[in-house]
Amino acid sequence: MERRTFLRFKPKAEEKTPPIFQLAKTTTNEAGLEPYDGPWGISQVTHLLRRTMFGAKWEDIQFFSEMNPLEAVNYLLTSPTETPPQPVNDYNGSNDFIDPDVPLGESWIDAPRNNDAEGHRIWTLKCWWYGNILDQDRSILEKMTLFWHNHIPVEFYGVFFGRWNYRYLETMRTHALGNFRSLARAATLDHAMLHYLNGQYNGAGAPDENYARELQELFCIGKGPEANYTEGDVQAVARILTGWRVNYDTDEVQFFPWAHDVEDKQFSEFYGNRLIQGRSEGAGAAELDEMLDMIFENPECALFLCRKLYRFFVHHEIDPLTEELVIIPLAEILRTNNYEIAPVLQTLFSSQHFFDQSRKGALLKSPADFLTSLYREFDTPIPPRELLKDRRQHNGHLVWNSSVINQNLGDPPNVAGWPAYYQIPAFDKAWVTTNSLPQRARFTNWILWSGISTENFLSKLRILDIVAQIPDAANPNKLINNVLEWMYSIEVADQFKAKLKSILLSGQVSDHYWTDAWLLYLNNPDNEMQRNVVRNRLLNFFYTLLHQPEYHLC
Repeated sequence: MERRTFLRFKPKAEEKTPPIFQLAKTTTNEAGLEPYDGPWGISQVTHLLRRTMFGAKWEDIQFFSEMNPLEAVNYLLTSPTETPPQPVNDYNGSNDFIDPDVPLGESWIDAPRNNDAEGHRIWTLKCWWYGNILDQDRSILEKMTLFWHNHIPVEFYGVFFGRWNYRYLETMRTHALGNFRSLARAATLDHAMLHYLNGQYNGAGAPDENYARELQELFCIGKGPEANYTEGDVQAVARILTGWRVNYDTDEVQFFPWAHDVEDKQFSEFYGNRLIQGRSEGAGAAELDEMLDMIFENPECALFLCRKLYRFFVHHEIDPLTEELVIIPLAEILRTNNYEIAPVLQTLFSSQHFFDQSRKGALLKSPADFLTSLYREFDTPIPPRELLKDRRQHNGHLVWNSSVINQNLGDPPNVAGWPAYYQIPAFDKAWVTTNSLPQRARFTNWILWSGISTENFLSKLRILDIVAQIPDAANPNKLINNVLEWMYSIEVADQFKAKLKSILLSGQVSDHYWTDAWLLYLNNPDNEMQRNVVRNRLLNFFYTLLHQPEYHLC
């Protein structure tokens, strides 16, 4: 069951990055990990929230503006988060299907496997996940869950068992801000992973190298110039992992001694010529932890993970100076803290390097970032959980549209994750192509002009409400500056500001044409004519703003 197709990835010939997104090479950033001590305003707060969450509500910006940068970072890393309710059967009646094991509105996470039901359950799981992202707390948790899903992925429809996929996702979520070694162990013995990368069929005499290879090449060591593990190392890890399987009778992952290779496992010089002694009977299970200790003792493990974190959260380009000033020190912090993730993130997100001007707008928004930031920035309502079918239908639009623009949550293209996070030289430019860009615009128009309707609910950008939150919104110049500082990562030309102002003034030249209209609306918001005057101007204002290349930058 070969899954290592990422090595053969080539962009589709017809999908080219539009010239407007062929950004210039970012200037060298000589700032390191020293604590940030610069300005702390809308631009800086939004930069932090845009990278650590999915979009930034105006109320979130005000909340974190009351803190200093380190306090804001610590809050994002440590604030309590509510555990979302379990996904439930919201699909009975869909395509005339009725789940024989799970009533409507009840959770299916402990239901027996049913091939007729699994497709419905997996789709519900994807919709549930998108709902969690939209309802996220002021925390990095949801962003880190996506990071780990990309870093140690499975494909939901490849596994085709909703219960196992849910457990996998909960494993990523539970360990998201914890210990990397613990996560690696949990992923190794995860039901979905054992199925996805053939661990279920790995036995003495016929070891399967699939997971053993990816554990080193993709999850822990990487393919850097100093990643000199050998084919023999891959084979030795595969032999150590023989015997770990899902017991289908109990639905538990167990170690089966009869399937374990009891011979010694010799590793290469890369691992210090380590010899892991073969063990028989139940003692063979201990080889797993000895092997993981060996991998995590290798310095390349910390360096590799810090590069992955940097490319996901900061920028794809790691030049020699960034390696020296950022990656190597972060790797030392990771190793010193026994592979706890939080100290690394705290240091990175509160550093001069992270807040340097060259880092702002240095990434293109992923599809998940693009779609959910639209919702969150405009405080767009979605159907509550009790409206089962409405919420499923609505969130299903997000799942589908995210897939159309190249990011199908739960089903990355292969075991390497999405190419935008690793594929040289395009990296994040792969998100925006001549195919995906018009689809982004189509979705923007849909939710801006008509909204997304279900049987009992309408999700539409709340443009009047969010503008009312902005200080001095009656002043067109201050309104424009605040909105641009909030929703754009980089400065724009004065000509564009003038264009936005002309929209607010309906082509007139005096500021009072906007000020008067806005104040009349505020004083009598139930007056339909006055409401429509400002609403129509703001619709065109945000239509123009959301269709610029700058809105796609993160």
